[in-house]
Amino acid sequence: MDKKTYADLVNKICPKEKICINALVSFLFGGLMGLLGEFIIELYQMLFDIPFKEASTYMIITLIFFGCLFTCFGWFDKVIEFAKCGLIIPITGFAHAMQSAALEYRREGFVTGIGANMFKLTGSVITFGIVSAYFFGLIRLILGG
Repeated sequence: MDKKTYADLVNKICPKEKICINALVSFLFGGLMGLLGEFIIELYQMLFDIPFKEASTYMIITLIFFGCLFTCFGWFDKVIEFAKCGLIIPITGFAHAMQSAALEYRREGFVTGIGANMFKLTGSVITFGIVSAYFFGLIRLILGG
C-alpha cells in the first residue's frame, strides 16, 4: 500500500473534529470555572472576613483539592470529555495532570514511582512559569514599575 492510499484510508476512518463547537464549549466551561472561582472568593471573604488576596489563595487551594479528588474518583476524565479545555487549562488541569501521574506510578514507590514520574507532564509548565516570572520581573525592574 502506498502512502497516498494509506493517508486516504486514515482520513476516511478518523472522526472529524468540530472545532467551533469544541471552542465554544471550552469557552463556556472556562467561563464557568472563572465564575465558580469568583464565587468561592466571595464566599471565603464573607465567611472568614479575610481580604481578597487571602481568599484568592484559598480559592486556588480549593480548586486544586477538588481537581485532585475528582481525579482520584475517576470523574475528572469523564467531565473533560465534555468540557474540553475549559477544565484542562485552569489550575484544575494542572492538578489533574500531577495527580493522575502520581496515581499511575504509586505502585513503584514514593521516590522511584511518584517522586520521579509526577512531574513528567507538569515539569515543562513549572519551568516555563519560573522562566517567565524571571523575565517579566526583570522587565518590571528595568522599567521601574
